Formats: sequence, structure tokens, C-alpha cells
Amino acid sequence: MVGGGRDYSARLQSNVHLGLATPEDAEETVTVRGDYLYYHYGCDGFDDRGWGCGYRTLMTLCSWVRGQREGQQGGAPSPLPVPSNTRIQELLVEMGDKETSFIGSRQWIGSVEVSYILDSLYDVPCKILHMGQGKDIKAQLGALQEHFRVKGAPVMMGGETDVSSKGVMGVCRGASESYLLVVDPHFWGEVREVEALQGSGWVKWQPLSDFHQSTFYNMCLPQLSATRD
Repeated sequence: MVGGGRDYSARLQSNVHLGLATPEDAEETVTVRGDYLYYHYGCDGFDDRGWGCGYRTLMTLCSWVRGQREGQQGGAPSPLPVPSNTRIQELLVEMGDKETSFIGSRQWIGSVEVSYILDSLYDVPCKILHMGQGKDIKAQLGALQEHFRVKGAPVMMGGETDVSSKGVMGVCRGASESYLLVVDPHFWGEVREVEALQGSGWVKWQPLSDFHQSTFYNMCLPQLSATRD
């Protein structure tokens, strides 16, 4: 459910990375464990094109957390629903991170705000990986691999000049190049076939050399271990 309103989750595709071929030079690959829903521009009837990518990636992470938490609390209520864009803005204002004018705006959010929401709504702390330049991503591959091996949680990635927030669902080390498994929330429309989504590059193994090399990136790593594969 999105923000307590109409439930759009039945219309969303899950685990959209499954079936995607690994790079030809792959030597070691590790990916997310557990189910998530693919949130993207307009998927709930709300048009957030041009500014909502961070919100949509956050929603994808929230869906994964909910899937891990449901049924594990001895009869306790189900986790809070996936928040809407507006509810995310309200929460950031309520916790003092943003001014009241933020509600109803088209302002972006990044990895730090994503960490605040996951902690506030679901009591999931997060680790922030900061890379001063895109070329520094390679130096963090070991930390990312360890995260997917130990935690298995999806990652949110935001940047400076690369303002296209994205989900990262895995890491691949290849013989000549390394890659991140990117799930891009910028898709607009109804996803009818995951294969078409992958074929159009909305879900892809992105070489590290394709990221912006001279400006910073942040990654938000939820510190919740997968108990459901």
C-alpha cells in the first residue's frame, strides 16, 4: 500500500533483475536476497517525473524491508506501509530535517534522507558509503560485496552531477571490468514484461566506467539481514 491510500502493489513487478544475463567476463557475482517491488515514476498514479527518483528507490527499499519483516514478529502488526512521496516529505519535516515548505514541493532526496526514513519508519539503521569521485566506486566494491553477502539488502545510490538516483541490487567483478546491478526508477508507464524492461536498459549491469568519474556518489546500505531469500 502506498501511504495509506489506494493499494497499487498488485500492479508492480517484483525482483525485476531476475533473468538478466551476467556480463560475459563475469568472475564473481553477488546480488540482493529476498523480494522487492519495482517502484518507478508514476507507478501509483502520481506523476513525479523529473524529481521523484530518490523517493521511488526508497519505496523499493521499503518494500524489501516489509517483506523481510512480515510474519516474523510473533503476531505483531504488519510493518507500516510503503510511504507515498507526500508522506516521505511529511516525515522529513516532522523529524526536523526539512522546512515545512518541503511538503508538496518537487525537491529531490538523496541517500541521507533515505537512511532517515528507513530508520524512522522501520527501525532499520543504515550505513552511508561516500565516494568523493565516481572513480572511487571501485575501491568500495569489496564493501558492497560484503554487504550483499552478509545483509543481502538492496542499496540506494545517489550522486552529484549524476542526479539519477538508482537502486543497486548486486555487484559483479569481471576479468576486465566491474559492474553494479542497477534498477532504474525513471521508467514511465506500465511494466508489462520484465524482459522488455531489461532490454530497454532500465535494469542492467552498468560498468563502473559508465558512472560519472569526477563527482561524488553516496550509497545507503540498510543494516537489516535478509531472512527470506
